[in-house]
Amino acid sequence: QVQLVESGGGSVQAGASLKLSCVASEYSSTWYALGWFRQGPGKEREFVAAITGYGGISYYADSVKDRFIVSRENDKNTVHLQMNSLKPEDTAIYYCARAKDGSGSHYQDDYIYWGQGTQVTVSS
Repeated sequence: QVQLVESGGGSVQAGASLKLSCVASEYSSTWYALGWFRQGPGKEREFVAAITGYGGISYYADSVKDRFIVSRENDKNTVHLQMNSLKPEDTAIYYCARAKDGSGSHYQDDYIYWGQGTQVTVSS
């Protein structure tokens, strides 16, 4: 069982930045794609960003493209989500997840292990 633990959430004003981190319990997670998803109040969970195994390619939802950056430190089993120019609509619980293979995916069904989530609140 792979465990994922997110950190870095908080409450900020619109326009601010936050950096989320997620540590995986297994070194083998290096090969697998890692993704970030979020669930806002009263909304379904949605894709935010993903990075392929070994970090070759990144993918982003249109709503966060050019504002968020996903990266990974394979030697630390860690994936980050740098969030810039935050907007109130970014308010959500953010989850990291490990995919079933090394390719990045937008689909939640392609992710097997999930963290507990970290709350991000952006006020106007």
